[in-house]
Amino acid sequence: MTIKLTLLLCFILSACGLSTTRPKIEMSYAQAAFMAAKESGADIHASGLFRKAEDFYLKAKSSYRRKYFNKAKEYAILSKKYSEQAEYASVRKKALEGSPE
Repeated sequence: MTIKLTLLLCFILSACGLSTTRPKIEMSYAQAAFMAAKESGADIHASGLFRKAEDFYLKAKSSYRRKYFNKAKEYAILSKKYSEQAEYASVRKKALEGSPE
């Protein structure tokens, strides 16, 4: 009886680790959006949104390294959202100012 219970417990614990998938796509999208925002000058023209995007991006990377994949996915999605908003605000502000860059 003890061996069966031990095997069942080992199976359940190993299945928990297999059920969480790595958020590779979300991390890639967050990185691409963050780099696009940075290249658009969002760190200067939309610094508040850019700081939020950077904060969530760093949290996503940290969570991913620590294998907290659910948190990493959540932070990556938020980073992508704020990066896109920062990029849009930066491009819009530069267009309204007539800046060539």
